[in-house]
Amino acid sequence: MPFPSSGRAARNLSAAAMSALLLASAGKHFRSPGFYRQVVPDWLCRQDAAVGDVAAPDNRAYAVFSREEWIAVSGLLEAAAAVGILVPATRRTTATALSVLFTAFLAGHIDALRHAFGPEGTLRQRRIHTARLPLQAPLIAWAWSLRAAGPGSRQ
Repeated sequence: MPFPSSGRAARNLSAAAMSALLLASAGKHFRSPGFYRQVVPDWLCRQDAAVGDVAAPDNRAYAVFSREEWIAVSGLLEAAAAVGILVPATRRTTATALSVLFTAFLAGHIDALRHAFGPEGTLRQRRIHTARLPLQAPLIAWAWSLRAAGPGSRQ
């Protein structure tokens, strides 16, 4: 939904629409975290031992959080971005961060698609993840378009 050279009102409307989408997604992270479970790559998740178990150290380099914690953190980031994108003074920085965030989410969507087409994948998972992956491209482009300053503004 980029609005090249169509004025401040259109940019503000686009930012408000992005904010609403981000707030809806952030809320879903907490209401229905299972929706996001498959798009958090295994290599990113810490394998927590059950209470009382002695587990071997986790050798996953990026395994800082559990899957549930990653879902919560990404929901919080989206909620913060929903606010930041509305404020003209923080919009450029927030839009840049969102572009990076949506690009980083590609890894999860590709991993989910890989699992969906693997031996354990189902037809439903294949359809869902085949549809979800290409949605990242317009989100990245939309966030990037919100970086543009209006005519006469200082960057």
